[in-house]
Amino acid sequence: MTMISEFDYPLPQALIAQSPLQARSASRLLIVPGALAPLIDGRFTDILSRLHPGDLLVVNDTRVLPARLRGKKAITGGQFELLVERLRGGAQALVQIRSSKAPPLGTLLETTGGARLQVTGREGAFFTVKRVDADSFEALLHAEGAVPLPPYIRRSAGEDDAERYQTVYARSPGAVAAPTAGLHFDQSLLDTLITKGVSLARLTLHVGAGTFQPIQTESLAAHQMHAESFCVDEKLAQAVSDTRERSGRVVAVGTTVVRALESAAVGGQLAPCTGETSLFITPGFAFRVVDAIITNFHLPRSTLLVLVSAFAGRDRVKQAYAHAIAQRYRFFSYGDAMLLEERLTK
Repeated sequence: MTMISEFDYPLPQALIAQSPLQARSASRLLIVPGALAPLIDGRFTDILSRLHPGDLLVVNDTRVLPARLRGKKAITGGQFELLVERLRGGAQALVQIRSSKAPPLGTLLETTGGARLQVTGREGAFFTVKRVDADSFEALLHAEGAVPLPPYIRRSAGEDDAERYQTVYARSPGAVAAPTAGLHFDQSLLDTLITKGVSLARLTLHVGAGTFQPIQTESLAAHQMHAESFCVDEKLAQAVSDTRERSGRVVAVGTTVVRALESAAVGGQLAPCTGETSLFITPGFAFRVVDAIITNFHLPRSTLLVLVSAFAGRDRVKQAYAHAIAQRYRFFSYGDAMLLEERLTK
């Protein structure tokens, strides 16, 4: 039985990046080759020499919503902070609510801008709310919402975050957290890769706030994975097929891309798929699509750390993280990156 304690590690707080670097591609890159090769300390622009003509780079084009709202309870005046987990169409949304007391059903909330919301239900740690003064919840976010920076960034969102907490290829609104491995790419770097002969393909997976939640159960098998909506289309499926025919590699930019691609291949072969995935990738998982991963450094005891350990091997990832800490890499969303060049062979 695999235990979550096997995916813990001590991280100095000073290594948690609180702001992005001035240039997207200026971050460091820890290159992790096959199990017997030494780790390589590099710059993110070294990705140009590690990807080859014929490879397929797959990115997640989700766009982060300004999903954080603040206000007060209409009757008691108690303050609240609301984080949208996902929009449910029209005036409704699934949200997290932080306040002195959990609001009972029927509670009326008033945002700082005067919009009125009502708590209509409870789904585990989340609440369902409905906007009662207008028909569009998304319009409220664009009018009043703030960038939902991760909980380990200990500052309020600034003007720069509205642009830097989005990838340069973000186009499909719906996420409440960025697919952060993609934050390292600027348009110039992408253009250079394409000129070199690396193909680029897109999918969409709307990242939910559950991505930041540590695993609370000791056994991985007992963990209930959060669901996220995703879409892998026919164009991407064909691009993967073409890559296989030319003996190229499928390189996933981030764990969200891994999760979407492998969810669309659970039947044994990648196929177009739209829906929700609650796939939890743990050691022993049979990867069918992804050959290499570009990823950031992940939280201890997180599903994302478990995923990359399943891909490259727990011992190899532990070695890489210990090296990154010793070499003072920057961790988490605005931090540095890692390239896992080979998946673990059985």
